[in-house]
Amino acid sequence: MPNDFNQRIIDEFRAGKGRLTGMFEDARLILLTTTGARSGKPHTTPVGYLPDGGERILVIASAGGSPRHPAWYHNLLAHPEVTVEDGAFVYRARAEPLTGEERDQAFARAVESDPGWAAYQEKTTRLIPVVALYEIPADGPPTFNAGSLGEAIKVVHDAFRRELALLRREISGSGTALGAQLRVNCLTFCHGLHNHHTGEDLGLFPMIEGSRPESAPVMALLREEHERIAALVEELRGVVTGPGDPAAVRAEVERLATELEAHLTHEEEQLIPLLA
Repeated sequence: MPNDFNQRIIDEFRAGKGRLTGMFEDARLILLTTTGARSGKPHTTPVGYLPDGGERILVIASAGGSPRHPAWYHNLLAHPEVTVEDGAFVYRARAEPLTGEERDQAFARAVESDPGWAAYQEKTTRLIPVVALYEIPADGPPTFNAGSLGEAIKVVHDAFRRELALLRREISGSGTALGAQLRVNCLTFCHGLHNHHTGEDLGLFPMIEGSRPESAPVMALLREEHERIAALVEELRGVVTGPGDPAAVRAEVERLATELEAHLTHEEEQLIPLLA
């Protein structure tokens, strides 16, 4: 069973569909459910994570710098298949500890974005593990943390809003150089947004048009908005993968944010009534 502190976070995370308050309001957090190495029972733990492209996320078994690995790390070594809740989605994942240079580079990125990771490593003689979580492909649509398709749209949109707010804060505090992890955060956001809009264009919109032919003009307008946002995403990718001047990146993020926030609101206004 989770301790009382963790259970409060778990309850708030699930109730808020990924949104937290207090000390974790600006944290990237998931709920990680592992299978007990000895008990075989499920154990859920709130864990901070790092974006790492479109195929995986990274979690760090710091345990606050304690001399022993956290229980969830021992569990996933024994049972590498885990469940991840990110607020919007629930999915199965394969856990794979990183080794050698790959582990060191990932941990260095983490330290660059938050020196607290280095403080944890200094407190212990053990090498703090970094674990990659790869989503396991599943048949059918994704599992949304929502009771209806209309609610799912709002939940996913709110996840993009939260991540966009985090990126804006991180870029504002980045100083004169764009850190490696911040570059990854930006590119991961771009990848996720591209996949979301592609899924809507190829799946959701045709489904709505099939059942509600009168919605075709609305779907056409939303597709046009997707095209404009896609162009801004490419501009952002270009400046992030180039010299990475924070001022240029900040400007592109703000351009994207203005267009995207308006689009998300407009899309909710148009789609949710059609799905009721």
